[in-house]
Amino acid sequence: LKLVYFVHDTLALEYPQFFLPGVEHYNRRLVGNAARFADLIIVNSKATARALSARCGAALSPDRVVIAPLGSTHGGATRAPRSLTDSPYFVMIGTIEPRKNHFMVLSVWQTLAASLGSATPRLVLIGRRGWLNRPVADLLDGSDMLSGIVEERGVVPDTEVAELVSGARAALLPSFAEGYGLPLAEALAAGVPVICSDIPVFREVGGPVPEYIDPADSAGWSDAVRAYA
Repeated sequence: LKLVYFVHDTLALEYPQFFLPGVEHYNRRLVGNAARFADLIIVNSKATARALSARCGAALSPDRVVIAPLGSTHGGATRAPRSLTDSPYFVMIGTIEPRKNHFMVLSVWQTLAASLGSATPRLVLIGRRGWLNRPVADLLDGSDMLSGIVEERGVVPDTEVAELVSGARAALLPSFAEGYGLPLAEALAAGVPVICSDIPVFREVGGPVPEYIDPADSAGWSDAVRAYA
C-alpha cells in the first residue's frame, strides 16, 4: 500500500491569528506526519507547494509533491434568482471568519449606503458563520444601514450557488490568505468577473483576468464596486 496525502493549505501555521487556539498545533502535527509518512503529497497550487516546502525543509523531497489544481464543477449558462435580477448585486463566498475579510467588505458597504442610499448595490453572502467573527456578526445583526442591502444566505446547495454567482456583477474575494481560491476559479469558469485580493495564489489561479486589489485598501474596493455596479 502507498500512503497519499492531500494538503489544501498550511495557513494555520502561517497565520495562526486567524484561527482558534490549538488549531496551529494540530496542523503542525498533520503536516509533520505527512512529511514523515507520505509516499506522495498532492497539493492544489504552487503557493501551497512553496509553503509546504518551507515548513518541512529537508524532510520533504520535491519528488514527493505533486501540484494538481482543483477542478471546477460550475460553468455554462445558469439563471440568477428572479428576486435579485431587478438591481445590481455582488456575491461573496466563504465561511465568515477573519481571514476572509468580511469586516472590510461590510464597512465598504456601509460607506456606499451612506453615499448612494437606495442606489446601493446589494451584497449576497454565501457561507456559514465561523469563528472569531464577533465584529462581523455585530454588523450583520445590528446595522440598520445594511438591512435590506446585505443578504446572508448561509449554506446553500451548489446549484443555488451557481445561480447566485451567474447573475452577480462580480464575485468578491478579499481574503488575506488562501490555499487556492475555488470560488475565484468557479466564477471565472461561469464567465463572471472577479474582484479579489492581490495575493500570489490568486494571481496563480486567476492569471490576468481578475481585478486585483490589496485586501487592506478599502477605498480601492469601494471604487471597484462602484465601477462594476
